[in-house]
Amino acid sequence: MGSDQKYFAHETAVIDEGCEIGAGTKIWHFSHIMKDCVLGEKCNIGQNVVVSPDVHLGNNVKVQNNVSIYTGVNCEDDVFLGPSCVFTNITNPRSNVVRRGQYEKTTVKRGASIGANATIVCGHDIGKFAFIGAGAVVTKTVPDYALLVGNPAKQIGWMSEYGHRLHFDEKGIAKCPESDQEYLLEDGVVRKI
Repeated sequence: MGSDQKYFAHETAVIDEGCEIGAGTKIWHFSHIMKDCVLGEKCNIGQNVVVSPDVHLGNNVKVQNNVSIYTGVNCEDDVFLGPSCVFTNITNPRSNVVRRGQYEKTTVKRGASIGANATIVCGHDIGKFAFIGAGAVVTKTVPDYALLVGNPAKQIGWMSEYGHRLHFDEKGIAKCPESDQEYLLEDGVVRKI
C-alpha cells in the first residue's frame, strides 16, 4: 500500500486504469480488476477473481476465490459471493457473433449471499438478503429474503438478515433465532416488522 493508496492490492493483482477503489478494500493474489470498475470501501476480493469493466460493487462486499463478475453486474452493500460462483451477461452467447453492448443487467441487492459454485443467469436480480444455496442455477428474479437451491433454482423458504431459516406462524410472523428481529410474510412478500 503506497502512502496515498487507501486500499491493499497484492503484488500479483492487476488493476486497470480508471478504477475507483474504496478505503480498506483488499485485493488478493492473481485477481484482475478491469477498467472503470468501482469497488466500495472495505471490500475483500479473493484470489483469482475477475471483475469485468464497469462493474460496481458496494461497500463491504466479500468476493471469495475464483469468482467471475461480468459487465452488467452490480452488487449493493454487504453482498457475499461464495467461491467459484459466476454471473453470465449474455443469454445466447456464440463465439462467432459479437454481442458487446448487448450485456444484460443483474443487480445483487443489499445483504444477499450467493453460495459456492452458484450460477446467476443474466437479467435476474437477486433480492435484499436473499440466500442462494451452493451450486444453484438461478434462472428467475429472486425476491427479498428468499432461500433458493437446486438446478434450476427453486425457492424452498425464507431467510433472516442474519442468515437463519425463518419459520412463519399462522399469523405470518417469524423471528430470527439470533437477532430476535421479527418478519412478516404477507401475500408472498417478506418484510421486517
